[in-house]
Amino acid sequence: MPQSNARSKTINPSAYIALADALTVIFWNKPPFQRYLRGMLQDHSELLARLDFGMTKRETSGHLVDLLRANEARYRDLTIRLMLDIADMKKFPNLEQQEDRVGMVARAEAAVEGLKHWTEKQREVVQEQEAHAATMAENLERAKEAQLFSSDHEALKQRFFEMHAATDAHKRGTDFEGFINKLFGLYDLEPQAAYILEHEQIDGAFMFDTDHYVLEAKWWKKAIGRPLLDVFKANIERKGKNTLGLYISMSGFTSDALEVYSYSTPFITMDGNDFMAVLERRMRLDDLIAHKRKHASRTGHCYLPVSKIFSEME
Repeated sequence: MPQSNARSKTINPSAYIALADALTVIFWNKPPFQRYLRGMLQDHSELLARLDFGMTKRETSGHLVDLLRANEARYRDLTIRLMLDIADMKKFPNLEQQEDRVGMVARAEAAVEGLKHWTEKQREVVQEQEAHAATMAENLERAKEAQLFSSDHEALKQRFFEMHAATDAHKRGTDFEGFINKLFGLYDLEPQAAYILEHEQIDGAFMFDTDHYVLEAKWWKKAIGRPLLDVFKANIERKGKNTLGLYISMSGFTSDALEVYSYSTPFITMDGNDFMAVLERRMRLDDLIAHKRKHASRTGHCYLPVSKIFSEME
């Protein structure tokens, strides 16, 4: 795109949204995502200094796009170069290395196609007409309201309430596994769906702070007792030495089960109250896991209620 053409128009707010969407899905792992942005922004250290790569890819992408849009006159050329570079992508090496590569690549291709629509639009001079200005204002308002991470979070919360009202307990259990996978994916915890090994079935797995966690999730009416936690402990111990566990029970755990794992534990636990604190955004999921992991390391106790975390933070 010619430089003069790039300087003669305003970037449509919807193009910014498409850019944020594409940045979020063209990489699955954080390191290549970070390397890509550092390369594209190497001449703009002031932007890199304001990005927190410890946040999720969706949050980092949204923040970058907000910075570009807030100072469009200064960053118009950079923004268009970034859009065109992504719009020209044909392959996604990082996605192709993942288990769910077919679905991930399909999402990336769809996002790139969506961005292409706007890169073509960027080649046209914006019409200075009142009707077009009204459309731009409407799109801008929508862009301001589109907090990508927040909207995805809210959708998951509503989905949770729908599952809570479901009458088919078996279907709810199956849906719950997929729900957890999406929630953990939102926080860049690299979740893996349920899988089967010889003599055992694993509800899922994820990564947190370079540690591998196996995941067990139950949405039963009754609390989980010691026998199931004993089985979970045995499953964890058969994995690698750096493997830990997270047991989610929406109905909590029996007192005898928590007593046994109050001095030494290879896993942490979450209950319904923890889940609601995350879904209502009173605490981030990654922060909650960090608190529970720290508590388990210090005390050997598998259980730390979110209410106690809040009280300690006051």
